[in-house]
Amino acid sequence: MAEANAHTSVILHKTVVFVGMMGAGKTAVGRTLAAQLGVPFLDSDHEIETAADRSIAEIFERDGEAFFREKETQVISRLLDGTPCILSTGGGAFMQETNRKMISERGVSVWLDAPLDLLWSRVRHKDTRPLLRTADPYGTLRGIYDTRVPIYALADVTVPSEPGLSLEQMGQRVGQSLVEQRPDVLEESRK
Repeated sequence: MAEANAHTSVILHKTVVFVGMMGAGKTAVGRTLAAQLGVPFLDSDHEIETAADRSIAEIFERDGEAFFREKETQVISRLLDGTPCILSTGGGAFMQETNRKMISERGVSVWLDAPLDLLWSRVRHKDTRPLLRTADPYGTLRGIYDTRVPIYALADVTVPSEPGLSLEQMGQRVGQSLVEQRPDVLEESRK
């Protein structure tokens, strides 16, 4: 994506939905890209927490994962119907075929593909990840990673996440990938 200047602008035609593992940077890169493009940023987990008036961990504990996944699908559908924006989703959202189909039909999925070691370095000290509350959190993360990567690979656009890249660089990398691969979603226009 060209650096924004007085002669270049971008037009977002569909919602860009970030998918990938916990710790991949979906929220941080999503916020950065939204700011770079001048469009709204939304987070499906935050929207679920607001609607339920409790944390994701509390929802998992009280109502179970199946209930959470049902609400997650409803929230993603509602957000896809809104003004095109940048949307971050929880790590498990893309695992459901219903969600994958809905996102591809009404938006575009972008997989932030981060290596396992980078993910572990980002999530190992956080206690906000319900799926990692196990006796062996690294082993659990590896198992989730091994199961989910083949599904994430079905995303419309894949953007590698590398250690050492700033949020601004990752936002630009995603924007450029969208301009090149999905001009129906994000197009640059010269004034």
